[in-house]
Amino acid sequence: MTRIVTIEREYGCGAAEIARKLAEHLGWKLWDQELTREVARLAHCHQTTVAEREERRDPLYYRLLKSFARGSYEGAVNMDDPLHLLDADSLMRVSERVVHNAAAQGNCVIVGRGSQHFLRDRQDTLRFFLYAPREQKVRRLIAQGNSPADAENLVETVDHERAAFIKRYFDVEWPNRPVYHAMINTAAGDEAVIHAILSFMDRSQAAA
Repeated sequence: MTRIVTIEREYGCGAAEIARKLAEHLGWKLWDQELTREVARLAHCHQTTVAEREERRDPLYYRLLKSFARGSYEGAVNMDDPLHLLDADSLMRVSERVVHNAAAQGNCVIVGRGSQHFLRDRQDTLRFFLYAPREQKVRRLIAQGNSPADAENLVETVDHERAAFIKRYFDVEWPNRPVYHAMINTAAGDEAVIHAILSFMDRSQAAA
């Protein structure tokens, strides 16, 4: 029986809203911004800092700074400094813990954060990847208040970082097609995507 749905997504394809509507329809808990808040709480970080770092590698300047710090006496002995707490490796470990805790509660929709890989061996989990044509993603981001130039840049850079993050921590290409039960084009519209996910859930439970 399906108790968890994970949704990985291309940036700007509307996955956050679709996940919200799906969770609302099912009466399940949505783990999206709530997941970020929980990671921030456990990592003793501000939520905006976690949001800026999650699903990304450490930037080059940060990796160099961390390397220098770890090479110093202070960096070697002070394991509670902010540099240690905020690096990508630490956030990855906390995110995995939060995702598994969410899954243990069940009846939830989890958006991104590596959840499709963390939970890939669970039999009660369905994993979906949502995508859209580039021009549609750009239009959606512009409608949300971004300039055309910023929208174009975000579509390019955010997904590039997500791909690098998945490669770094799971050693697979992004999107890793074999891990998903279905990949759905959101150009069909939010309701059509939700209907497709619900139909897939129904068929999976009928076959169980």
